[in-house]
Amino acid sequence: MATVTTQSWLSRLGQYPPRLIEAAVAMNENDIPRAEFLLRSHLKERPFEVAAIRMLAEVAGRIGRYKDAETLLRRALELSPGFTAARANLALVLYRQNRPADAIAELNTVLAEEPDNPGHANLQAAAMGRIGEFDDAITLYERVLEQAPNQPRVWMSFGHMLKTVGRLDEGIAAYRRAIGIMPSLGEAWWSLANLKTVKFTDADIAAMEQALTGGDVAKEDRFHLDFALGKAFEDRGEANQAFAHYAAGNALRRTELDYDADEQERYVDRLIEIATPEFFAAREGQGFHAPDPIFVLGMPRAGSTLVEQILSSHSLIEGTTELPDIPAMARRAPNYPLNLPDLTAEQLAAQGEEFLRRTRIQRKTDRPFFIDKLPNNWMHVIYIMLILPGAKIVDARRHPLGCCFSNFKQHFAKGQAFSYSLSDMGRYYRDYVRLMAHLDRVRPGRIHRVVYERMVDDTESEVRSLLAYCGVEFEEACLAFHKTERAVRTPSSEQVRQPIYRDGTEAWKPFAAHLDPLREALGEVLDHYPAPPPGW
Repeated sequence: MATVTTQSWLSRLGQYPPRLIEAAVAMNENDIPRAEFLLRSHLKERPFEVAAIRMLAEVAGRIGRYKDAETLLRRALELSPGFTAARANLALVLYRQNRPADAIAELNTVLAEEPDNPGHANLQAAAMGRIGEFDDAITLYERVLEQAPNQPRVWMSFGHMLKTVGRLDEGIAAYRRAIGIMPSLGEAWWSLANLKTVKFTDADIAAMEQALTGGDVAKEDRFHLDFALGKAFEDRGEANQAFAHYAAGNALRRTELDYDADEQERYVDRLIEIATPEFFAAREGQGFHAPDPIFVLGMPRAGSTLVEQILSSHSLIEGTTELPDIPAMARRAPNYPLNLPDLTAEQLAAQGEEFLRRTRIQRKTDRPFFIDKLPNNWMHVIYIMLILPGAKIVDARRHPLGCCFSNFKQHFAKGQAFSYSLSDMGRYYRDYVRLMAHLDRVRPGRIHRVVYERMVDDTESEVRSLLAYCGVEFEEACLAFHKTERAVRTPSSEQVRQPIYRDGTEAWKPFAAHLDPLREALGEVLDHYPAPPPGW
């Protein structure tokens, strides 16, 4: 939500009680506990004051309590339906909860009231992108930038959208425009690096280094710049300097994240304890029986986008994106995954049907099958098996050193908190292999595995095997996947628009001297790849 500034409030001093002024100052200083205390105290005395309700919603939004923020904003709108600022805030909260369609519905009302506000149109464009309405989103971005051409972050968002639909040159130009306006905008530099096709010039490197040394550079810009410089020096074959920047970016990003590798290990332990042959046998025939979904999962940077591109080149299969629905649905229960044995047949069927209903907005064709390629769904694969027993599940796997180091080089827009430490990443990879090995044993043949190196070495055989598992006939277009025109919303978007390449299998080797913490964490998983260690 838009931040309340001291200036905006002080300019209207006579309109608001002193306690609200004090709360606004606290928010401007990011003193969230004090702001919350003041606002709650004020609302005890004046429970119907919509300005205070909106401010408390912003407090909740700042600390990620989006459901609380939504409840507060809906209360404000119940009291004052014409409170456009609160409705705009509600749209943003809905967007941040991965409810883009709901956000668009609110924004339609907001834009009817404030049609010339570029911020509202910018958010609507982003939400349209989330539901695959890319052409409309691009048109909106163009309109926003015509009205407000000096907005670097809007140019950057525009670049993201152009990249997604394959308009690469225009996307690069948009990123460059953003940098021209704001040279320290680290995310724009990283967005260029993340295309994997842009080679930075000496002038680019000098500009990034200059921005990095600036005393007023925000932390977010700083780690983005480090990741971009890492890619710049890697492209030049300067592995040590590249690794220094990658390590610095990861270390800085890690300070912002709360990740516990021990808790992740315990989570997988619980899943393995639950997923016995008897557990699955007792639930045979339950769930919602629909063949539509194909889940492509595994580690990020393991080839899942390549698998999706191959599959979506088939005339019967539609590619979508990394859908957030399975994690959101699974984790509604406060005791997930321990609640899995308690789900009734009726609940399993209802939740399978709910998934198809929630994801329908992402389907733009009448093809009978569609792909959800969220890699981290491997942590929810048992839940998927229960609610959607007819779904296909494809595990995309890549050599642990290549895969993990590729994650280490990658700054993710959100999630993947395990990826900012070599040790954490090695343990995460181990946990993933451990769970999948267990499921291979108790549900043999249920999951189809695509090993990246095998796909590179014998593409046609692997593609034929993959299509057979999915229950569709072989089509030559699946071998010419790089010619398939579709939106791709992942870091590998430009790589899958090229013929299959082998460079990715060797990219970690120049950095081998730096990877001992990763090797130690991987342990015997590294020695036995692509098979799991004996006894797993």
